[in-house]
Amino acid sequence: MAMKIRLARGGSKKRPFYRIVAADSRMPRDGRFIEKLGTYNPLLPKDSEERVKMDMEKVQAWLDKGAQPTDRVARMLEAAGVLTKKERNNPNKAVPGKKAQERAEEKAAKAAEAAEATAEE
Repeated sequence: MAMKIRLARGGSKKRPFYRIVAADSRMPRDGRFIEKLGTYNPLLPKDSEERVKMDMEKVQAWLDKGAQPTDRVARMLEAAGVLTKKERNNPNKAVPGKKAQERAEEKAAKAAEAAEATAEE
């Protein structure tokens, strides 16, 4: 049985609240889970201690049994110091879109023309 440590959504519409659970990977997101490991409330400020609550002993026990955390839960565990930080590299994220690149090229060309015109005078 492939186990995952993941988020199960609760709360009403536009008011998300998540339980951090250990569940079989074949079960639906909000479906059956084996054990509740903590909670996550994204509506609270990032520096609030109530934002992410986890029972670290239970989490560590599930990790030792081979449960794989999802990306979001892995980031929470990294912040808590349970997992080592993974190197993430998304070089395309910093690259501007096509239109922004075209505008930048046009702006650079106009600046070059203006610099040439002032140099000739």
